[in-house]
Amino acid sequence: MSTPPHFGRSLLPLWALDPAITYLNHGTVGATPLVVLAAQAALRDEIERQPARFLLRELTPIGRPDEHPDRALPGGPRQRLRAAAMAVAPWLSAQGDDLVFVDNATAGANAVLASFDLRPGDEVLVTNRTYGAVTRAAAHHAARAGAQIVTAHLPFPVCGEAELVGAVQAALTPRTRLAVLDHVSPETALVMPLAAMAAACRARGVAVLADGAHAPGALPVDIPSLGVDYYTANLHKWAFSPRSAGILWAAPERRAGLHPPVISWGAGGGWLAEFDWVGTRDPTPFLCAPAGFQFIDEALGGRDALWAHNHALAWRTAERLTTHWGLPWTTPRAMVASMVTLPLPPALGRGFDAAMALKSWLLAQAQIEAQILAIDERLYWRFSAQAYNDDADVERFTQALADFPGAG
Repeated sequence: MSTPPHFGRSLLPLWALDPAITYLNHGTVGATPLVVLAAQAALRDEIERQPARFLLRELTPIGRPDEHPDRALPGGPRQRLRAAAMAVAPWLSAQGDDLVFVDNATAGANAVLASFDLRPGDEVLVTNRTYGAVTRAAAHHAARAGAQIVTAHLPFPVCGEAELVGAVQAALTPRTRLAVLDHVSPETALVMPLAAMAAACRARGVAVLADGAHAPGALPVDIPSLGVDYYTANLHKWAFSPRSAGILWAAPERRAGLHPPVISWGAGGGWLAEFDWVGTRDPTPFLCAPAGFQFIDEALGGRDALWAHNHALAWRTAERLTTHWGLPWTTPRAMVASMVTLPLPPALGRGFDAAMALKSWLLAQAQIEAQILAIDERLYWRFSAQAYNDDADVERFTQALADFPGAG
């Protein structure tokens, strides 16, 4: 492992990001390093030289060899998709065959929701902080089964984990069959007490689908230790994979009957066969996922160095700015990883329209890409601290807010 580098804007040349823009929003769709994009381009070139051989013989064993003999690779090397899963798995404290690739965390959540045996009268628990697309997916699949959505109301701001665990416990009923819980809350950026919340659900016989969209690459992830039944996550956000790439993990006893949203040649062949081939598509984001993690180790000094920088910058920013603005700050440090959501001065406005106006003004007038949110009508800034960010970036953001028309 190399010596940890000096983090900050000096690292921007490792990405294709426009240096004229202060980019403070890595968590939304990620930013792929140039070296990973180069690996993806090389892989695409390789595919195009022999597309049928690569996709139908080398990528993964698919279909039924008796019907489609050209799809089998008897005695060949371990297929490329499974090899990529084997390389990614240790970062999640998992085994390679415990993971399947999905396009993104929402796709993984849909696979679980569509496969879960919901019946009329059952309840699916979500929270008021669940990612909107996942909430909509849960409502859709519940309605098809005649089940109901129940919402646990998680407070924000918070003073500790017990408030969140208690809110989940209070929302469970004898009819709750499945709970959808975040690992890192997408809006509040809180690292949730997922293991404790999952234990509360498990004690009531409730299965848990964990949404880890913002977890891999942003904080240590040990999926088996969390006590969840399903775990889905993105790799193109904090783990530097090309877009779009995600994973789905399922406990061994939950894999039977778990199907991808697209049913294809692997149907009936087990969960690996079903998820590894859902039709012809570009597999390079999945195959380059190991390169994203390798980038952390080789270019950024390793995961510990990266996590330490991101966390320290996020926490320092929250403490400094809330003090500067005279606003309360009660979030426990243990609940902050690489992102932090902090309140903005009330003079900047209230509600969704005000948030969008400020976000647009920052980009157009100050060349700052920042995630501005309206949470319970109050304006917040969700700061994604990444290797290429530093205190000077935060200072530019602070000065821009002071220049915002009407900021007082």
